[in-house]
Amino acid sequence: MTAPASPARTGDPLVPYPADAVRRYREAGLWGSRTIPQEFRAVAARYPERDAVVALDGRMTYAELDLRTDRLAAGLAALGLRPGDPVLFQVTNRLESVVAWYGVLKAGLVPVATLAAHRGHEIGEISRRVGAVAHLVEPGGRFDLVAFAHEQQRDHPTLRHVLVLGELPDADPVPADGPVPPDDGDPDGVAVHQLSGGTTGVPKVIPRRHAEYWYNAAAYARTWGWTPDSRVAHLIPIIHNAGIVCAVHAVHSVGGCLVLGSPDLDESLPLMAREAVTQVLLGHVHYRAADHPDFDAAATSLTRVILSGAKVPPRLFDALEARGLWSGQLFGMGEGMFLATRPDAPRRARLETVGTALSPLDEVRILEPDSEEVADGVGELCCRGPYTLPGYYDAAEHNERAFTGDGFYRTGDLAAWVEIDGERYVSIEGRIKDLINRGGEKINAEEVELLLLRHPRVSGVAVVPMPDPRLGERTCAYVVVDGPELSLAEVQEHFAALDVAKFKWPERIEHLAEIPRTLVGKIDKKALAADITAKVSS
Repeated sequence: MTAPASPARTGDPLVPYPADAVRRYREAGLWGSRTIPQEFRAVAARYPERDAVVALDGRMTYAELDLRTDRLAAGLAALGLRPGDPVLFQVTNRLESVVAWYGVLKAGLVPVATLAAHRGHEIGEISRRVGAVAHLVEPGGRFDLVAFAHEQQRDHPTLRHVLVLGELPDADPVPADGPVPPDDGDPDGVAVHQLSGGTTGVPKVIPRRHAEYWYNAAAYARTWGWTPDSRVAHLIPIIHNAGIVCAVHAVHSVGGCLVLGSPDLDESLPLMAREAVTQVLLGHVHYRAADHPDFDAAATSLTRVILSGAKVPPRLFDALEARGLWSGQLFGMGEGMFLATRPDAPRRARLETVGTALSPLDEVRILEPDSEEVADGVGELCCRGPYTLPGYYDAAEHNERAFTGDGFYRTGDLAAWVEIDGERYVSIEGRIKDLINRGGEKINAEEVELLLLRHPRVSGVAVVPMPDPRLGERTCAYVVVDGPELSLAEVQEHFAALDVAKFKWPERIEHLAEIPRTLVGKIDKKALAADITAKVSS
């Protein structure tokens, strides 16, 4: 297969899929000829009276969601928003968030999936990179996102509109010629901008196209055997790649019901029980869900539990099995590639590996890090295929490093092949990239280090992951300072002043006379990680 064109050579910020790959994916019946709104409308017409979404704050059938999002699309057009305009999404798990998602897509606009926890450091860079025209936020909460959005709008070259959940424009009735744009959109055009885990600072932009993004979700639903009777709970942030692919689009691709909870088990488990949920995705932050007093009631109708975000503790696996619940693993990324342990995978594969790729045309290699040679044992997971990006948006220099010469995406994750009963499965063994995985949120250690070095008294720093029983990892910063030791509160005040997302703030400070280094002069993060692990374990 032809490698994707390099934006360094083309000057185009959007890297295309190779023409022969597009042909291959269509001939195999993987990519369709409809946009995401067209796909959703077709499903809504087939199952109008079935529940489409049940959330903590309301519910809608497919017919209701289809009509409401048509009205929103027309209302957005009336505001002057035009097809192709990027819209920043900074919302949490609400029914209106799903309405906004489809309404924005139906208007031909491009959602940009930022996090509710992002602040000026991230939002300012991302919004300028994509030329955001609107900023969608929600009212309430401990942080005033509405005021924040208006603040971000100041001195911004393109950001003209602040949209607020509960106050979205509503064209009622929908104009006779329907919502805009008409149903002639480009299935290979950009539908959504997702964001990377931010391994080189502020997250990179991941353009997702209509046909490949819907296929990604539909293939995921098929992997688990979902049908219109499936009622799938999702508790982690919905405006994440996992939330859109594994929850919104996947459930709706089969006419099932999305049961939209929140990260708070106290409110989500009773919702799951009331709505007779059949499947649920649990992120690492919920790996203790089986210990919750409401879990058994919520599990009454469950058939499968999908686990994602970190190595699965055998204790959790055993606790689910003891209740008669099948569990398996998922490994995915905003860049595309999904691996999953399918329903017919043996127990050992479901416990020890993340399974196999979703698509028959997915290509997976395990290479020597920073090389194109096949690794003997553990190596870097690399991939290309019908829903894996061919290049980040407007990042030519980074793309040169992030892809092999023949177009395989370098994930930065360490992996190995494991053979079980004659089948090869992928096991994730760690990561090359210097990341901290805080409950599924990826924090770039280098970015935090650079921010710490902006403190006037910090002269040396090394940031490493600190084991945490609930979130998996938290951020520990080893610092060398001039003068008295810095308190954690002082460091947090520094990050607040820089307007950095709170999940990136260091959560422990260790002071050193100097940062340790290896024989070749590199910071010895392995020794520091072992030191903090020993300290928190003692």
